[in-house]
Amino acid sequence: MKVAIIGGGGREHVIALKISESNLLNELFILPGNPGTEKLGTNVPIKSDDINGIVKFCTENKIELVIIGPEKPLTMGLAEGLIENDIKVFGPTKAAARIEGEKSFAKNLMMKYNIPTASFKVFHKENYDDALNYLKRVSYPIVIKADGIASGKGVIIPETYEDAKEAVKECFVNSSFGKAGEKIVIEEYMTGQEASVFAITDGNDFVLLPAAQDHKRIFDGDKGKNTGGMGAYAPTPFVNENDYKIISDKIIKPTLEALNENKSKFVGCLYCGLMMTSEGPKVVEFNCRFGDPETQVVLPLISGDFLELLFSASNGNINKNSISIENKTSVCVVLASKGYPDKVEKGIEIFGIDDANKCENISIIHAGTKKLNNKILTDGGRVLNIVGTINSNNLKLCKEITYNALSKINFDGMQYRKDIADKAIN
Repeated sequence: MKVAIIGGGGREHVIALKISESNLLNELFILPGNPGTEKLGTNVPIKSDDINGIVKFCTENKIELVIIGPEKPLTMGLAEGLIENDIKVFGPTKAAARIEGEKSFAKNLMMKYNIPTASFKVFHKENYDDALNYLKRVSYPIVIKADGIASGKGVIIPETYEDAKEAVKECFVNSSFGKAGEKIVIEEYMTGQEASVFAITDGNDFVLLPAAQDHKRIFDGDKGKNTGGMGAYAPTPFVNENDYKIISDKIIKPTLEALNENKSKFVGCLYCGLMMTSEGPKVVEFNCRFGDPETQVVLPLISGDFLELLFSASNGNINKNSISIENKTSVCVVLASKGYPDKVEKGIEIFGIDDANKCENISIIHAGTKKLNNKILTDGGRVLNIVGTINSNNLKLCKEITYNALSKINFDGMQYRKDIADKAIN
């Protein structure tokens, strides 16, 4: 079949890599893609938020399945535009994508349907004083989230009232998160290990993929600002068989049922960000798509036909037997530009990619890169993902081979965390 992947980051490169193994694949297009995806299919210079451009291209080229990577086109309603033109889509409609696009919607849904999550309050920009008064009465640390999409950076964890007051000011007065921060969710701080679980779903039935652990903060030891993710590993030992059953029965299943009741049937990847608390798994957040960089470590653990899984889900009749989970371990380290997650300089030459690619059990995944005169240059905050995968559950060894490959790559201002997977190793 003819398939199009929407997006141009590391997540889309890995999805392209995985579905290119399928016998069902005839032709692959990536919109807009990156220098890594051009080896797997045809890059098409249409931006992932150009809804009309994407629909036009997919209609004219008789695309049979569209896999939507980023959240923005989903929350803008790309799925509807394609479905109206009889194109199968792996990705939720705008109504279902609200589970990520509006945190207050997700929290209220969880409260109504008794899905375990942190207690919370929602405040609008016009209730600035009410938010500050509320913050005088709570215990710290506390979690403050921009209600809308903020590229994974809209979460602040203040330790004191003064910090919290500053965080609310950032959202409501300084408009640091734009429209996304005009409404905020203030919720209790949960303790435990974090985990990310993907449910591939046709809206009713689903398959759970192995749990990963992301590393959100920019610096080692979970210090510094929140980012889109500085690395991940899978599977995580912090989620056991019993936890998977709870996640399946008490979180994913009732969430899909709740969305169906709200006439927002969810077809695609329901990403569940979890806190493994002493009381069991609780939802930190839902996303309406594959996580990045978690996808980079989850997909290497899968054998079988991943394209068949996604296509069958988009068809409304998921084939749960199309894949199986292997006893493998995967580690991903993100190489980021100087200044990330704030303003970054682009167009810096990257050296050593070919040398790193020659390392055994390693994939070099492109994220924020571009090709110019046969040179690979930086073109974003998160630049490359170094992914190591081995056929055993030896996380320590997997980390070693990943960082060994990473040592062969360099570019001016390159920054990365040195402690990816250490929580599990230690």
